[in-house]
Amino acid sequence: MPVFKGQNEGKKREESRMLQANNREFNSKFGYPDNTINTSKYNIFNFLPLNLFEQFQRLANAYFLFLLCLQLIPQISSLPWFSTVIPLIVVLSITGVKDANDDLKRHKSDRQVNNRRVQLLVNGRVKEDRWMNIQVGDIVKLENNHPVMADVLLLSSSEPYSVAYVETTELDGETNLKVKQAISITSEMEDNLELLSAFDGEVRCAPPNNRLDKFTGILTYKDNKYLLDYDKLLLRGCTIRNTDWCYGLVIYTGPDTKLMQNSGKSTFKRTHIDHLMNVFVIWIFMLLGSVCLFLAIGHGIWEYRKGFYFQTFMPWEKYVSSSLLSATLVFWSYFIILNTVVPISLYVSVEIIRLGNSCYINWDQKMYYAPRNTRAQARTSTLNEELGQVKYVFSDKTGTLTQNIMIFKRCSINGTFYGTVIDNNGWRMESSENTEKVDFSYNKLADPKFVFYDKSLVEAVKSRDRWVHLFFLSLALCHTVMSEERVEGELVYQAQSPDEGALVTAARSFGYVFRSRTSETILVVEMGQVKVYKLLAILDFNNIRKRMSVIVKTPENRVMLFCKGADTVLSQLLHPSCSSLTETTMDHLDDFASEGLRTLMVAYREIDSGDFKEWSRKHSEACLSLEHRDDKLASVYEEIEQDLLLLGATAIEDKLQNRVPETINTLNKAKIKVWVLTGDKEETAVNIAYSCNIFDEKMDGVFIVEGIERQTLRKELRSARSQINPASLLKTDLGNISSTQKPFKLPEEKPKGSYGLIINGHTMACALEENLELELLRTACLCKAVVCCRMTPLQKAQVVNLVKKYKKGVTLAIGDGANDVSMIKAAHVGVGISGQEGVQAMINSDFSFCQFHFLERLLFVHGRWSYNRMCKFLSYFFYKNFAFTLVHIWYAFYNGFSAQAVYDNWFITFYNLFYTALPVLALSLFDQDVSETWSLYFPELYEPGQTNLYFNRTTFVNCLLHGIYTSLVLFFVPMLTTYHAVRDDGKAIADYQSFSITVQTSLIFVVTMQVALKTAYWTSISHLFTWGSLTFYFCVIFFLYSDNLCLMFPNTFQFLGVARHTLRQPQAWLSIVLTVTLCMVPVITYQFLRPLFWPLKVDKAVSRIRECMRQRPTPLAAPARRKHVKPRRSAYAFSHKQGFGALITSGRTLKSKSSRKSIQSQKKRKGAREPPKEPVIGFVPLVHAM
Repeated sequence: MPVFKGQNEGKKREESRMLQANNREFNSKFGYPDNTINTSKYNIFNFLPLNLFEQFQRLANAYFLFLLCLQLIPQISSLPWFSTVIPLIVVLSITGVKDANDDLKRHKSDRQVNNRRVQLLVNGRVKEDRWMNIQVGDIVKLENNHPVMADVLLLSSSEPYSVAYVETTELDGETNLKVKQAISITSEMEDNLELLSAFDGEVRCAPPNNRLDKFTGILTYKDNKYLLDYDKLLLRGCTIRNTDWCYGLVIYTGPDTKLMQNSGKSTFKRTHIDHLMNVFVIWIFMLLGSVCLFLAIGHGIWEYRKGFYFQTFMPWEKYVSSSLLSATLVFWSYFIILNTVVPISLYVSVEIIRLGNSCYINWDQKMYYAPRNTRAQARTSTLNEELGQVKYVFSDKTGTLTQNIMIFKRCSINGTFYGTVIDNNGWRMESSENTEKVDFSYNKLADPKFVFYDKSLVEAVKSRDRWVHLFFLSLALCHTVMSEERVEGELVYQAQSPDEGALVTAARSFGYVFRSRTSETILVVEMGQVKVYKLLAILDFNNIRKRMSVIVKTPENRVMLFCKGADTVLSQLLHPSCSSLTETTMDHLDDFASEGLRTLMVAYREIDSGDFKEWSRKHSEACLSLEHRDDKLASVYEEIEQDLLLLGATAIEDKLQNRVPETINTLNKAKIKVWVLTGDKEETAVNIAYSCNIFDEKMDGVFIVEGIERQTLRKELRSARSQINPASLLKTDLGNISSTQKPFKLPEEKPKGSYGLIINGHTMACALEENLELELLRTACLCKAVVCCRMTPLQKAQVVNLVKKYKKGVTLAIGDGANDVSMIKAAHVGVGISGQEGVQAMINSDFSFCQFHFLERLLFVHGRWSYNRMCKFLSYFFYKNFAFTLVHIWYAFYNGFSAQAVYDNWFITFYNLFYTALPVLALSLFDQDVSETWSLYFPELYEPGQTNLYFNRTTFVNCLLHGIYTSLVLFFVPMLTTYHAVRDDGKAIADYQSFSITVQTSLIFVVTMQVALKTAYWTSISHLFTWGSLTFYFCVIFFLYSDNLCLMFPNTFQFLGVARHTLRQPQAWLSIVLTVTLCMVPVITYQFLRPLFWPLKVDKAVSRIRECMRQRPTPLAAPARRKHVKPRRSAYAFSHKQGFGALITSGRTLKSKSSRKSIQSQKKRKGAREPPKEPVIGFVPLVHAM
């Protein structure tokens, strides 16, 4: 059976993977890659040619290389070669050094990873080797707290029945442990090296893919076949926890691992300003060609009509045979002389500005996270100004918005509210670090990290209140937590969801300690007394039931059912006598929900022994049913879960990262739309959305779209849109446009209110597959916020690409796990949260930091400043070069269109490199229109970037017109003022060189005054660079035009003594002052009148800031506590999923290791019925972010 399939390109695509354990010779036939990771681009041999090839793929670099070649042709060269080659070498060198430095970092990181040590099984012995040497089919030994180096099939472990605990922080950002379990046939090998070395099983499985939650395969061993699934695979990036050792068979290595498959292919990201700048450069090239053609035609006409009479004084060169040929040569001469309209120094300056603004991010102490000693990091220097234009933020939930740490915060027991802090005056107050904590010293087994502030609950526990007793007993019994006690009194809970861990920990701290369990019993220490409860049944949780129950027999031989679940479900199962208590509890749940807490209801009932026996018989029949088993079990569960007595409710805080709600609120004020893309279930995602202020109670509505058929989904989307904006349905129907048609941008539509949208992964897949993507996008973009739940990594990237394709806004994706990498790479800007151990999101991001709230500062301070600075720089740079270059056009009418330059060659060379470089760099690196405090306080200041208000086509045309006006003044004012002027000795001063130095000195003054006028924030460096450049200019021209230098190199320095003679003439200074005045007065007038007559929204905000600065600052009012004003919503968000109850009752994780062999021997001796070779339901993650 073929494993690879040929393709047209001559390459082979892997259709399925086949391998044999401990047989490298067999596995080498398939050409599987080794475990080496290579993320670098260059090596010592290919760096120079490859880097130069990449750099010359830039249109600008290729253009200047072509220009240099033209300048080497003497017949058309109107400027010396060094005027182009020096800037070109500088640009190529700076970019090359930067690329080499970035690649060296990648090489260093690769070496560190590839040289990590691993224990490899070779010839019956375990020896140390490097990660890079691991191959498919090898058997490796993994130890506690060690990372997994490849995707490995679990064979056996030190834990009972070969269970292994893994932490997947690096993959999905979740800190709760996941459990993997080996198949029974391999678990029997344990750590027997002889058996492991003899193991020759063959595995056929799916080819490498990026599905972190999917794996299918078949193990063939001793003529038997065993099914393999995701629960038996240890992924690269996981860390082994609470497992002394385990052995595994390597399935995928290196680039084939799921971790690396999710890393995807890096793409070079360019900013919107880059694309716009490229368009303008093309426009300039077209303008340049047109002007050169016009001037060449003018030269041809002039040569044809008048040039003949000048041949006596200015004879044609031998190679010039006609005016047509002369005009052709002049065309290329003007092409060279006018190239300064887009100088190569533009790209050097852009790189320097971006590098400087990136350093500001790296140096920002306010984005430094002390607990992890981690700074914010700009991992690329090409996207800074893009941070100032973000319109859509796509965020992961777990580990990004939340810390994935659950804290027992409040509870309601028998109608009594617990968890508030009361001061001495009886007023409710917020808890803080200084608030006195509850003393749990009466309970030696209490969790030392558990904190609670309401002493009344402890008093109720100590007084043995019946309802409090039942409440905490329910929390101690109704769960699927595993307990581990390696040191006496030090309990470690292995919970598959952090919610359960928080509830069991709370019960433990208050005196109801879940200590251990077997498949048939649960041991609880109740206020110091050890009690054993017989576990009769676990009614497992699933997303339909939204509850779980346990049935136990108490030490007093009473059969009790304890249940916890969503209030919307559990309230329907309560006994009618609980109606009054239910109403009170619901009010408490409203309070919990308004605080963004995750809630569960808790109830119980006592069951008659006879009734339980009858129910147990039905339950056994349902379990053994081969058809509709799940439906029958649900029916049996529902039969027993009736007439429950309400105990109360719990409120757990899914601890958000610091200042997340405030950050979301600021983003909303800046009209940035926040979409949450998460793999969590709907209830959890929505609950967090409310906690974070992504959704709020004041919204006009939240739509849940869940259709999985085309017609149903289309109807739901249109129904939502008809309420959000009825007029949008009257417009042209874009919903059926094929995605294969030419891309276009959807227009912005305004909603009639504030709405939210909730959509799941199955519905998203339907929308993308059934050509409803535009219907979905139009509806989603009308909403204030969108929550997409149950999303796979691929779907996250698809959503980002959908918005990028059809909307004009800049997208930003932020996440912390490997499952966010594709989304981070797809967005215009990718931000990685540096997790506790996860680094995949960070190393694949453009920017990284530790806390979500740093995003606020990244966008509104660094991003906005970078965008404003870059826009000022570009508009000024184009203006100053238009003014500088277009003077040649007006001069052409007076020199026979001969391509003679107005300026000295050295002035042309130094103009952009030295004379005008530093002032504009000071503007672009230090300018601030408002301080960082006001930038954060007035988010509306961010809006101009979203519409690209400061640099667009209109701005470019204005720069061109301004440059044309300035060039006209620069040329004609000096010419007219000095045309008939004479010096003190009666000699004329209207010679070419004097005119040239007058024009260029006027130009330097004009552009310097322009940059000073644009500068809003002056620093000592700004003053030094701006006014120092003027001083530098005069020092240089007096040096270059000095007698000694010109006499030593007469062919290179030809302006002998011109500066000294011209600049001491009052006529020259009169011309300079008049030129500067005529150039500056219109600009000053416009800047004064525009805010008065044509104010922008940002102008109004700046006026408010100035008004605030003139007044005494007033303290900000404390935010009011959110009140619940809308109809009650459930705050239920339990991150549990079906699958663990069956494993507990099977006993597969609960036997002691010492008894494993005795159990197996007893089975052989007594002929005991063995359990199925594979568990029907294994221990799988209950919280899994796709």
